[in-house]
Amino acid sequence: MSRAQITIEELQAKTGEAVGVSQWRAVDQQRIDGFAELTEDPQWIHTDPARAAKESPFGTTIAHGFLSLSLLSAMAMDVLPTIEGQVMGINYGFDKVRFMNPVREGSKVRGTFTLLEVKQRSKSEWQLRHGVTVEIEGQDKPALIAEWLSLAIVPA
Repeated sequence: MSRAQITIEELQAKTGEAVGVSQWRAVDQQRIDGFAELTEDPQWIHTDPARAAKESPFGTTIAHGFLSLSLLSAMAMDVLPTIEGQVMGINYGFDKVRFMNPVREGSKVRGTFTLLEVKQRSKSEWQLRHGVTVEIEGQDKPALIAEWLSLAIVPA
């Protein structure tokens, strides 16, 4: 999928606007188990469906909060434009992350992005702040909300 390219002026004009909504992504047990292995976090609430069905208040396994957060990169690729001439984007961090609702195994999630700020840091570096909500299909309460910072490198 080719991402849209816009000028920095066009991007700045979108400050305060919803930029887009990503496609749905399935959060199945295979994805949860793979994340548990990679992050060395095999807690039973994530990786033991039989025990989770009996002992968990959720009735099933749930995704790690950081798994839901890690999907933001793929979600962003679905909807966020790049700046004309941009040679790279860099994850700068988060000013706020709140895990609001557990993502049960078998759920689907998607991200909604709102451009909150565009700030020039140097001749070739722009800092972007996006408000992000990750919703769970069929649920009123989102999985998480965050303010995500990134840097766009655009040679002067």
